[in-house]
Amino acid sequence: MLWILIACQAEPEWGVDYTGERLPVVDMHLHPGQWELIPPATQAFLTSRFPFPFSLNPEGLAASVLTGEGILGELDKGGIEAGMLFAVYAPRTVGIASNEYVGEQLLVDPQRLYGLASVRVDQWETDEETELANLEDAVDSYGFVGIKLAHAHQHFRMDDPHYYSIYALAGQRGLPVYLHTGTSPFPGTAQEPAYTDPAYMEEAIALYPDTIFILGHLGFDFINKQPGTLDHCIDLATRYPNVWLEPSALGSRSSDPDGTVLAGAMSAIREAGLVGRTIYGSDGPQSPGFAAGYLERTVAAMQTAGYSATEAKMVLSENFYALFGKHP
Repeated sequence: MLWILIACQAEPEWGVDYTGERLPVVDMHLHPGQWELIPPATQAFLTSRFPFPFSLNPEGLAASVLTGEGILGELDKGGIEAGMLFAVYAPRTVGIASNEYVGEQLLVDPQRLYGLASVRVDQWETDEETELANLEDAVDSYGFVGIKLAHAHQHFRMDDPHYYSIYALAGQRGLPVYLHTGTSPFPGTAQEPAYTDPAYMEEAIALYPDTIFILGHLGFDFINKQPGTLDHCIDLATRYPNVWLEPSALGSRSSDPDGTVLAGAMSAIREAGLVGRTIYGSDGPQSPGFAAGYLERTVAAMQTAGYSATEAKMVLSENFYALFGKHP
């Protein structure tokens, strides 16, 4: 009887308080990974950003928070009921989290963890058919529910038609495509507008109306720490119903110390009538407590922007389940 009582007390309390209501939360932007597959320059950059004392043992920190088990622990700290893990193939910038590795992490708790597959593009001229087949195999094998791309990290232009076959496949398979938009502070990233500005995606967005495009980071300029191409994201989502929005990372303490940038972005979304196509994500886990802290900052931003509890619930969980058709 005592054991049952202890177990019940240890169970996380799901959700977040918002104007007196308890709202469920899904974090759609989480990065598992392996330290040894991150380029040395990026390892050094990440270590410089880890708070003390975590910076003393970055490899140990990565091992503790970047696995499926570690990410679930970070979600528990924030009362977050489910999360989406991203695969990525960017060997020159942020490293590799393969579809196979991420798929294995999803098996830690298939009821709470979902995944986005990715695709290698560094030898696209010769390997396009093979990489598309590998992508489909990963989706079928591990149950990935979408595709993650980062043009700036993977070094291919947003308007290059040679890669449109990825968007075509996504539409055929009903797989939303998550896109990194905006500049990035990571070493080796392509910072030019064609790799970072979602306006360069418009041709593909128009050509593939059955493909959902999620504009991650809302075009934030992480180099100069300013809104960047937020207006382009809002414009595209206003004109194209297959464009969705995701406000991760731009509201972190390092990018937005006083919370005004994230609050402004959430206000712009609400004023444009796009709350129903916005999905919460943090870009965690990064370091212990980041996922929980980013949720707190997002809740504060939505309150500042005048979101009702109904609107906040849409962003924090309902839109995710509506788009991906999943629920724990």
